[in-house]
Amino acid sequence: MSKVIWLFSFVFIVIAGKAQYTGYKPLADAGSFKEQFARASLQTNSIKSDFVQEKNLSLLSEKMISKGKFWFKKEALLRMEYIEPFQYLMIINNSNVLIRDGQKENRVNTKSSKLFRQINDIMVDCVKGSALANPDFTVRVFDGKQAFLVELSPVAKNVKEYFRTILVTVDKKDYTANSIEMNEQSGDNTVIHFINKELNVNIPDALFAIR
Repeated sequence: MSKVIWLFSFVFIVIAGKAQYTGYKPLADAGSFKEQFARASLQTNSIKSDFVQEKNLSLLSEKMISKGKFWFKKEALLRMEYIEPFQYLMIINNSNVLIRDGQKENRVNTKSSKLFRQINDIMVDCVKGSALANPDFTVRVFDGKQAFLVELSPVAKNVKEYFRTILVTVDKKDYTANSIEMNEQSGDNTVIHFINKELNVNIPDALFAIR
């Protein structure tokens, strides 16, 4: 179980602490932001993008840089395919999850585990824009020059045991995530940036098939 949790956390970003964030200030009208965020998420049916991931492990001095392709389709279809420097695949298809690392495969049905279900919801909610309504977190919103920063602090006990905060930077132009950040209790730091985003493009369901 701990290995699968680590594999999930591998796709998240970590930033420590609850201090003010450089380049951001508390948003005066968070209610208006939430309304616009929710409205934009309703209009976003699919997302296709490249991504660059930086992972900092507390036991290593050098960053681990990975690149890959990302696809999302409503309501809960998600595919992250790592291309370099190694091949690694994660597919979320509603409550079913497939993780393929080389020749090894791990399949999980999140209905069998509350924690898996919560982690699954975190990933999908951050992408599709419903994270603000997740009852497992308290929310603070900050205003920057080109993006908003949403800080999610876990309140659910079992989630809090693994993660301290999740940060989502939201593009002011289209209200989609530019990055997702997570602070793990272990101190490991992972950063994923979504680039070359394409919204509402046709994405075949076959990409999310778990066979």
